[in-house]
Amino acid sequence: MNKAELIEAVADSSGLAKSDAAKAVDGIIEAVTNSLKNGDQVTLVGFGTFLVRDRAARTGRNPRTGEAIQIAAAKSPSFKAGKALKDAVN
Repeated sequence: MNKAELIEAVADSSGLAKSDAAKAVDGIIEAVTNSLKNGDQVTLVGFGTFLVRDRAARTGRNPRTGEAIQIAAAKSPSFKAGKALKDAVN
């Protein structure tokens, strides 16, 4: 499912116009992004938790030359599925 299909599904299930559903989906994405930027996590009970994880610096290899390179530490967005979502999928 891509973003356009998600907007259509939200419009169908909520009875909203597609333009209003698009605004709602964009608003949710923006709110989650801003919370993660600020270092907060977003928990949607029954669905899951969006959070930021720290990845340590590490040594990697250039596949072309085999040379060792340093990979800098980074923050990575992550999602942990909630129990209800896991149960629905299985």
